[in-house]
Amino acid sequence: MKIFCSRANPTTGSVEWLEEDEHYDYHQEIARSSYADMLHDKDRNVKYYQGIRAAVSRVKDRGQKALVLDIGTGTGLLSMMAVTAGADFCYAIEVFKPMADAAVKIVEKNGFSDKIKVINKHSTEVTVGPEGDMPCRANILVTELFDTELIGEGALPSYEHAHRHLVEENCEAVPHRATVYAQLVESGRMWSWNKLFPIHVQTSLGEQVIVPPVDVESCPGAPSVCDIQLNQVSPADFTVLSDVLPMFSIDFSKQVSSSAACHSRRFEPLTSGRAQVVLSWWDIEMDPEGKIKCTMAPFWAHSDPEEMQWRDHWMQCVYFLPQEEPVVQGSALYLVAHHDDYCVWYSLQRTSPEKNERVRQMRPVCDCQAHLLWNRPRFGEINDQDRTDRYVQALRTVLKPDSVCLCVSDGSLLSVLAHHLGVEQVFTVESSAASHKLLRKIFKANHLEDKINIIEKRPELLTNEDLQGRKVASVPSTCRFPSTLRGPQQHLLNHIPSDFEP
Repeated sequence: MKIFCSRANPTTGSVEWLEEDEHYDYHQEIARSSYADMLHDKDRNVKYYQGIRAAVSRVKDRGQKALVLDIGTGTGLLSMMAVTAGADFCYAIEVFKPMADAAVKIVEKNGFSDKIKVINKHSTEVTVGPEGDMPCRANILVTELFDTELIGEGALPSYEHAHRHLVEENCEAVPHRATVYAQLVESGRMWSWNKLFPIHVQTSLGEQVIVPPVDVESCPGAPSVCDIQLNQVSPADFTVLSDVLPMFSIDFSKQVSSSAACHSRRFEPLTSGRAQVVLSWWDIEMDPEGKIKCTMAPFWAHSDPEEMQWRDHWMQCVYFLPQEEPVVQGSALYLVAHHDDYCVWYSLQRTSPEKNERVRQMRPVCDCQAHLLWNRPRFGEINDQDRTDRYVQALRTVLKPDSVCLCVSDGSLLSVLAHHLGVEQVFTVESSAASHKLLRKIFKANHLEDKINIIEKRPELLTNEDLQGRKVASVPSTCRFPSTLRGPQQHLLNHIPSDFEP
């Protein structure tokens, strides 16, 4: 079977279809993963080895053989650590076949084939028994199933199944425990990644304001976590409203539940302000005593900021409250962490959650379409007033009162800027139904539904009839600037029919 992939020619901008080999998808999956970053994470690797060595020693001290189950082995690194630390045998589970194949070769090359069995299955498909993948249950459980959100890679269901079917009761686990921390802050910059603010446009007739539709203002936003490097966020960009709060812990050596749950912490705000954002991270303790710890804490909450490990495979989390809420210094509140089997989200409550049925709330999801069309950096761009002012300055250099403008975009507000600058007529091309629907709502909220013409069509299919026979005098487009558009769309202007006059 031949695989063809589209690519933009960087010189012409045209789309070209190139043939790839049959392993293209596998190669892309590995290239986009964080295997290399994990393997070079010295802090992670050292702490895992220390924890594994301690767990093997505890089992040996009890006079037992050390049988290790390594779920999500990847390259087989943790399994080889276990054997090096004295484990008698290790079952290395890896569901992704290219990585399982690589693990087999790596294990063999390092001389561990007689003590490590690589099993290319999902852990929930592994069987135990005389004819199974494992002859008996393991007594040491080693995993690295964590993402920035801790549970986003399915750690809870995998642990739940492993404890029921694959490991002995009260087995040793590495890591032994994980704790999730949170801190409530006010941050106009981060809040601008989640909400659409009023946009101010300076015109010759005075200031015009583009207001967001009501449902966009009230929308809780995208349900997914925003993972970033908090160490690169300036402390001047947020105001701390609470201490660092330990929200919940998971003991991986005991039965784990993947059922939905919530955990609350009472706190008194450190200062008055607007509660908007929850910053969150976690740490893992490799041993029961908590002496071997690997933490994702940002510099202001880290015990030794000078020794922090830079890593991209695990970062920190930004969660947005459904709506901003005023808080008063010293007036007690409850921060609630909710989670299902894969996701975490937060809410702020005035009364004890045990007495409030809202703790059973569902995970907030976008119901306004804007968060489905624009990603968080795009919200930040649109809310950047300096960026808007620069666009206005640039448009003033090309627009005249008798200009007829065509905006080739996908959810851009340049058409609104052009209208407010006083041109004769504005057309905007929206090739997707989502951008078409969203812009109609924005135009209606600003009483522009009869003043800006939306064309729902691919730009290269435009005809002069779509522009009502008008000659285009200017073509503002976000295609030439950072936006949600990619690749060849920056050259879509090349496909506008020749009878137009740009």
